[in-house]
Amino acid sequence: MFFADLHIHSHYSIATSRGMTPETLARWARLKGVTVVGTGDAIHPGWLRELGRKLDFAGNGLFVLREELQNITPVPASCASDVYFMMSTEISCIYSKRGRTRKVHCIVLFNDMEGPFRLQKRLARVGNIASDGRPILGMDAERLLETVIEECPEALFIPAHIWTPHFSVLGSTSGFDSLEECFEELTGHIYAVETGLSSDPPMNWRVSSLDRLTLVSNSDAHSPEKLGREANIFDTEISFDAMAHAIRTRGGFAGTIEFFPEEGKYHYDGHRPCKVRMSPEKTVERGDNRCPACGKKMTPGVLGRVLRLADRGRDEIPGNAKPYHSLISLKAIIAQALGMGAGTKKVDSVYFDLLEKLGNELNILLNVPAAALSDAGYPAIADAIDRVRSRGVSIEPGYDGEYGKIRF
Repeated sequence: MFFADLHIHSHYSIATSRGMTPETLARWARLKGVTVVGTGDAIHPGWLRELGRKLDFAGNGLFVLREELQNITPVPASCASDVYFMMSTEISCIYSKRGRTRKVHCIVLFNDMEGPFRLQKRLARVGNIASDGRPILGMDAERLLETVIEECPEALFIPAHIWTPHFSVLGSTSGFDSLEECFEELTGHIYAVETGLSSDPPMNWRVSSLDRLTLVSNSDAHSPEKLGREANIFDTEISFDAMAHAIRTRGGFAGTIEFFPEEGKYHYDGHRPCKVRMSPEKTVERGDNRCPACGKKMTPGVLGRVLRLADRGRDEIPGNAKPYHSLISLKAIIAQALGMGAGTKKVDSVYFDLLEKLGNELNILLNVPAAALSDAGYPAIADAIDRVRSRGVSIEPGYDGEYGKIRF
């Protein structure tokens, strides 16, 4: 089994770390325990040129960092591993349909470097694909899917973070009530949807129209340290074809790594300027979606949107449901256990000491026994990880762009 994080961004994207380079991504993939990383931004001309200079084709529909770059960013011996890249991009479609402005983000996964070049040429006729790593196009999402099918028939097209209020296919502010409303007769070409940080599989299981789709999870990372905060688990050979088949059929797709959805930035309704956070039940009880402090409209949360489209109860699980693991980042756990900020030198020092002794981050979070963590000199961290594994955490839900706050 291996982990894959297929939706990230490059340093060409707005509000993204300059450290989002192939070399740094390969290093953090090893530290995190991620085997396959999406390149992100693959149709941006500058990024695609950089990828062409720094990556070699591995012969399996994936790419590897060139040999002369492999040791530029070393990792502890305990984290040494092979890392592969899959060509990927996110595209933002902003357009009008059925009398409303729609803002739909989509992910495309490619099996070679020629596909992004071909898509570049087509989409350059529509808008400026060089202004942002994630291009913003005045293009119907259905038309984008049709273009991908024509230019890159082997590619996978996946609606991104489908519940996010402002930029998603099912988002409350600018989306639709079903995939069919958005993609119409081409909906059958969609085999998976990305659930996003503010929802998890049980929330999505409540909407039966999603049953035929694979629920994938990715980090949408804008900085290297966020890699793998959500990821997919594959039990296949490491190749584009095997992974694509697993996503299309769920054979070999073994589940996902998830945020606790309450930690996501849009879980609850709310209005950040007034620091107002509200459960969807409370919003319904009040009878309107306006901020009680200032009267302006609140941003509807993902949980409320899911509940509005749900046709199943909380405990009903579809027969084809896949396992999932809810995790909190190791640095956040260390910071809570030590009572200090996640960005401090002490937390950084403990983090790398744990990796040196016990292996990569996902291995520590999922597999290392609490006794081994205690024996390594960190009993408080062992207790904290045990609490996460048993879901014994308290989270003030995120809202209106504000991440949730975790407490053990």
